[in-house]
Amino acid sequence: MECTPSPEVLTAKAVTGFMRERTPKLVITFRSSTDAMMMDKNCPEAYGRLIPVPREISKGCGLAWASSPEMEDALLRLMEELDIPWLEKKIIAFY
Repeated sequence: MECTPSPEVLTAKAVTGFMRERTPKLVITFRSSTDAMMMDKNCPEAYGRLIPVPREISKGCGLAWASSPEMEDALLRLMEELDIPWLEKKIIAFY
């Protein structure tokens, strides 16, 4: 009997040459797309990027900010300084 890897395993190996691992990301949701766009405009790229809201989170305008969990304090300070409100923050594992 032959063991066949799943399509996800085959795709990950074909694209990267090795298995991809999930990495934790801090995800912050916003009340409105205007708030999300203000974050994108005013936040350095090193702090993260805008993404569609993951299905693990159902709140918000459809856009979220994703960053490394280590950036949480710096991001929250920046958002407070810029008066950018947020709804929810959660750490989620992404590929």
